Amino acid sequence: MIEVHGRIHNFPREIKILIASFLVLLSIGFYTGLLFVNETTEIAPDGIEQQYLGNEDVIETDVMLFKKSSREILTLVHNHILSLSIIFFILALILSTTSINKKAKHFLMFEPFVSILLTFGGIYVMWTGVIWFKYIVMISGMLMTFSFLASTLIIVTQLFKKK
Repeated sequence: MIEVHGRIHNFPREIKILIASFLVLLSIGFYTGLLFVNETTEIAPDGIEQQYLGNEDVIETDVMLFKKSSREILTLVHNHILSLSIIFFILALILSTTSINKKAKHFLMFEPFVSILLTFGGIYVMWTGVIWFKYIVMISGMLMTFSFLASTLIIVTQLFKKK
């Protein structure tokens, strides 16, 4: 079995720069997406509900929202599950080469996949009428964001840490 724990410290300089560049651009895209989420839901359970189920029953509103169609919701769920799975798979591969505590590493490698399923599967379940799932969506989305932030910070610090 090939041991990859701690190998990041021995990567050639150009590979370290490539990984750091990738993480910077990936982070810009990820956090831009969070800005969009904030803009559309105000990162609140009711905002999440209204974004996907509409707000036609709210009399005082700035923007009228309508329930997403099945095509819209399936496209959103499909695109996000596929793209975020690839992103977190690549992050997990890079993270696997760090020299951090193995339990913390394994948590950060595998937790995002649970959060992806709960966040975007939860959006679909909420859309079908299980309204309380908006809380699952919010909590799992926050956990996914924490995992992304922690993983990228750990990788960047390990890339340039002298062993």
